[in-house]
Amino acid sequence: MFQDLLPLALWVADAEGRVVRWSLAARDLLGHTPEQMVGQDANRVLVPEESREPADRLTRKVRSGAAVVARLPVRHRDGTLVELEMWHCPVADARGRTGVLTMAAETASVGRLRAAPAALEGLKGLEVLEGLFAQSPTGLALLGSDLRFLRVNEALARMDGVPVAEHVGRRVREVVPGGGALESVMREVLDRGEAVVDRRHTAAGSAGPGQQRTWSCSYAPLLGDGGRRVGVIASLIDVTEGQRAHREAEQARRRLALLAEAGTQMGSTLDLTQTAQEVVRVLVPRLADSADVQLLEEAVAPDETAASAHGVVRRTAAAFTDPAAPADGLAVGMTFQVPPGSVYEQVIGAGRPMKLYLTDIGPLIPAPGADRLRDYLRARVGSARLVPLVARGTVLGAVVVTRTRDREPFDDQDALLIDELVARAALNIDNARMYGRERDAALTLQRSLMNPSLPTVSGLELTGRYLPAGDHEVGGDWFDAVALSGDRIALVIGDVMGHGIHAAAVMGQLRTAVRTLARRDTPPDQVLRFLDAAVADLGDNEMATCLYAVHDPLTGRCLISRAGHPPPVVADERGAVAFLDGPAGPPLGVGGQDCEIQQVFLPPHSLLAAYTDGLIETRGTDLDEGMRRLAQALRHPGHPLEQVCDELLAQVMPEVADDDVAVLLARALPR
Repeated sequence: MFQDLLPLALWVADAEGRVVRWSLAARDLLGHTPEQMVGQDANRVLVPEESREPADRLTRKVRSGAAVVARLPVRHRDGTLVELEMWHCPVADARGRTGVLTMAAETASVGRLRAAPAALEGLKGLEVLEGLFAQSPTGLALLGSDLRFLRVNEALARMDGVPVAEHVGRRVREVVPGGGALESVMREVLDRGEAVVDRRHTAAGSAGPGQQRTWSCSYAPLLGDGGRRVGVIASLIDVTEGQRAHREAEQARRRLALLAEAGTQMGSTLDLTQTAQEVVRVLVPRLADSADVQLLEEAVAPDETAASAHGVVRRTAAAFTDPAAPADGLAVGMTFQVPPGSVYEQVIGAGRPMKLYLTDIGPLIPAPGADRLRDYLRARVGSARLVPLVARGTVLGAVVVTRTRDREPFDDQDALLIDELVARAALNIDNARMYGRERDAALTLQRSLMNPSLPTVSGLELTGRYLPAGDHEVGGDWFDAVALSGDRIALVIGDVMGHGIHAAAVMGQLRTAVRTLARRDTPPDQVLRFLDAAVADLGDNEMATCLYAVHDPLTGRCLISRAGHPPPVVADERGAVAFLDGPAGPPLGVGGQDCEIQQVFLPPHSLLAAYTDGLIETRGTDLDEGMRRLAQALRHPGHPLEQVCDELLAQVMPEVADDDVAVLLARALPR
């Protein structure tokens, strides 16, 4: 056949002009192999210097959307020039930008062209290359102004699953599924005279039903005499595999991003309920349409009540994006018994996730009056998964995730991602659970060791406060007052380094030691020396600060010693404020304690305020600013003492406390 005698070269350049495809026919015609050409600047390698300017103009015209036929000399690999008849068409490159598809044949080899169809007579500059349609691997079609096929190649016929002859004379919508939308695009190309590049079209492929394929379609107007638009040239490239790979890569990127985000969002606190809510926020709506976190009561309840809560789960957090979901059956805090023999019991028992089917959904909602919820789940849920919360070998509960019928079901990758997120959530929930138990134990221990009630004594009015750092931190701050002989009273406030049960236990030991030393009438500096030795005996890493004072109501004299503790402040009845001068001394446990005894007088109605450093020190806040606020808060010492204490905490305490706080106030009474 004649077309076999007319080699047709094909190459594709991206938007930057670099070759991304080089056919074997191009190698035979111009001598350059695909390995030599891919990645090269096409114009720099192929176009001689004297033809560079018209070649650049041609390239710009194609990238603006026009299909161009031209005759240009092209450089062979051996340096000789080859005159080529070329057809250039805009196509999309890998990044969606406009590149150039070039098909070419040697001018000397072009003999007599096949007579063009009557409908195409007079096309401006048209020299249709013999063999163009037959040899191109790209789907190509010529359509007249009525958008009926005039000519198609075998590549396009294979894409459509319709023989070449059955295309000619028919409209696109009569041949291609969804062709009406394609016709609208081509009509726009004809009306505006502007090319459309890389319009994606997805439909059933010729391989059979259910085999969806995606094509990148580009259209350019065909110009006749006087620039009249007489038809459309269409090129189609099957991008199904590339599209699928891109989609899978994008899904993998989103999954990795979700895992990274989950690492920062989940477990941001050690609050059990908030941690469960964070799990829900990570899953919904990006990965699921609903997420329901249900914790076993026996796993999170106190030990003394766990036995009575066997098999009971509590909804701790939930989110349902579907507005049709019945809110009354999905309330957070609801409890129900795991149905014996149900899928739920199997998952809890085995600790392995499971895909749920419609028949599994009903038994998961055993509560009386939940028929409306069961009906909703059966009607709306298209895919569901039940994943146990397992941490350190213990099943803490389960998470139920669903997608509605409007969304694609969970695939295997979705299931793996959900299981991984729930596994991470289980560790965070278990951390919160264990921390909550430790905090409760520390708080119980602290309350048992530190009696918050202060004695009624002559000469002083007393009040104090202890505030943990937020709802989840219990430390070793404490205060106390001990009645001594001669109506004197010992005042003490201290701060053990660290938090939790250990800090509370050390605090209890120091409080007991102080009371013992005080009742022996030990001077303040000696009390701190004994405490320093006691803390050192507890270990190298133990440390505490302490202030110890003895007040004599008969003289108004107050003797004070400090070990690394912040200075107390005295406010007289007029509101004049002064901090105690002098060195604080090293903290307890450091050794070499050489505390000084400082003396201050407390006239009637004056106020002594002692505190731990958590009151005035926070990250990012200047210490002087904290002391200034404290002094300002004591400008009205004549207010009721409880009110003074509350106002002090309200004005001085930071919004977000980094440490626990103890405050001890003593006001001198008239003699």
